Amino acid sequence: MDLTTQYLGFALRSPLVPSASPLSEKIENVREMEQAGAAAVVFHSLFEEQIDAVAPEFRVDPKAYLEHISKAKRTVAIPIIASLNCTTLGGWISYARRITEAGADALELNIYKIAAQTEVPASTVENIYIDIVRSVRAATKIPLAVKLSSYFSSFANMAASLDALNVDGLVLFNRFYQPDIDLEKMEVTPNLTLSMPADMRLPLHWIGILYGKIRANLAATSGIYQAHDVIKLVMAGADATMLCSALMRYGITHIQRIEMDLAAWLEAHHHKSLREVKGIMSQRNCPDPSAFERAQYVRGLSSYTSLFPMRR
Repeated sequence: MDLTTQYLGFALRSPLVPSASPLSEKIENVREMEQAGAAAVVFHSLFEEQIDAVAPEFRVDPKAYLEHISKAKRTVAIPIIASLNCTTLGGWISYARRITEAGADALELNIYKIAAQTEVPASTVENIYIDIVRSVRAATKIPLAVKLSSYFSSFANMAASLDALNVDGLVLFNRFYQPDIDLEKMEVTPNLTLSMPADMRLPLHWIGILYGKIRANLAATSGIYQAHDVIKLVMAGADATMLCSALMRYGITHIQRIEMDLAAWLEAHHHKSLREVKGIMSQRNCPDPSAFERAQYVRGLSSYTSLFPMRR
């Protein structure tokens, strides 16, 4: 069964790509990912805050990250995609160049910008993203992906603006972490939770809308657990489907299970390749394009009330 796909200029054995997570911090895990069938690996992010951290327990030596890339390149044959998260434009440019020199096959920009100031308009935030991407694109020639949040007033326009800067891929979506409150300590505390299967509907929604409208590859992340999740996203138009929480829950070998189930589903539905179903349920190609927009909202409410009639 042909599960191959194209992502960031690479011919991949399948769309199954482990996304940035602590799992990639160990070379033996990267080797196991390849053996389990991973088509590429996105490394854990290099954070500028960790490089500049005062507290030793939070400080990260960028040389160690760069050496880790070089070692992984010597160890496995699949593409190694570095991940970068900086706070200054100089940091983005400098570390993008150093990551390129270390031998990374591609670079994913993990742009994490919370617009918390009431006086900052949406256009300012959008311009920050555009400036970062334009600068990094000029600083490196390796394939470039941008991992985005969904928090834009006009996400389709933002995607098109980044596409115009010649990025090679867009990754949908970055999950911003929401804090919690410790009622006993009366402190705001970090709350890191794994994604749930329902979380894949947001990237499915926007990939389905963007498919065929931009040149850049589209990768989905968040809530991808099983083969049927991958199939739905590919039908919407995804070129790659990225795995994190599923591997954290079930282990790295879960990649092999998803790949086997992908092949079985395609065979059962009389398809010879994954490409045959690519984009067939996107907004451009599905029988009801309005399903991706407001008309589906009314339909969803109607179906909910019919399933769960309100008691009076």
